[in-house]
Amino acid sequence: MLDERKLAVLRAIVEDYVSTNEPVGSKALADRHNLGVSPATIRNDMAALEEQGYIHQPHTSAGRVPTDKGYRLFVDRLSQVKPLSAAERRAIETFLAGAVDLDEIVMRTVRLLAQLTRQVAVVQYPSLTRSTVRHVEIVPLAERRVMLVLITNTGRVEQRVIELPETVADDRIAHLRAVLNACLDGCGLSRVPDTVAELPDRLPAEDRPVAATILSVLLETLVERHEEKIVFAGAANLAAADFSVGLREVLEALEEQVVLMRLLGETGDLSGLTVRIGSENPYTGLRGTSIVAAGYGAGDKELARLGVLGPTRMDYPVTMGAVRAVARYVGQILAGS
Repeated sequence: MLDERKLAVLRAIVEDYVSTNEPVGSKALADRHNLGVSPATIRNDMAALEEQGYIHQPHTSAGRVPTDKGYRLFVDRLSQVKPLSAAERRAIETFLAGAVDLDEIVMRTVRLLAQLTRQVAVVQYPSLTRSTVRHVEIVPLAERRVMLVLITNTGRVEQRVIELPETVADDRIAHLRAVLNACLDGCGLSRVPDTVAELPDRLPAEDRPVAATILSVLLETLVERHEEKIVFAGAANLAAADFSVGLREVLEALEEQVVLMRLLGETGDLSGLTVRIGSENPYTGLRGTSIVAAGYGAGDKELARLGVLGPTRMDYPVTMGAVRAVARYVGQILAGS
């Protein structure tokens, strides 16, 4: 472990390099930071930090830059992340509160995160496997046509138009709707197939063909949308970034949904931030990037994850503060929707 003085020197190197994108020398550190020691002592501390792999010297300069190991220690020893200003918090609340459905919540969230952090923002849709049924509606459209509407606790709405095998009176539709809701209210989506398996047997014989038709469409809907969906925004922010690996590899990784899913990871802990730095990423093309991610959900249950991806030369306190705050606001909106 490093003593407090060397940790202060490392912290100063990281902060200066992030803000200037220039290798940092001992004289600059002595001038800019109140470290309380001479440039000669700072040079000795920098030599020790370099020997232990926390900083390195690019061949073109006398200054030093942090390594992935240096960034990792900086993040692990952060005393606090940078809180958002009152104006930023109000802007987030107003912007997200204007969303009318889940799709808009997700799209507004990803745009907001990209703007706040000036990085690439990534947002996962609430997982169907973790969602529950809030309400099922069956709306008569014509004599032999109805619309099935499935609403989940995460605000996800699925609609399907169904052609029925026969004409069905409105009171029979209302009865079927009541039975479905009594059966499925609060049911996890992954448990729906087992839950409805015996439902037709609980209905009058004349309603069973219609019920079977509606249930088959309901189950198809769950299967169709079982894939996990991820959206991202802010790819243009990468153009301004400095990558030690090619920009093309980073863009290609962003196009791969499976890669993004694994990068966001899973902590299962709503209070926790996940930070992966450089070589900690499992994909070679992303070794020059860092990912800051957090879970979001309704109540204390994580439903999905969101985060940002950018160069390892990232303002970690600001980025971590923004990701955590946005995740909390999205959770509040889902809980209240």
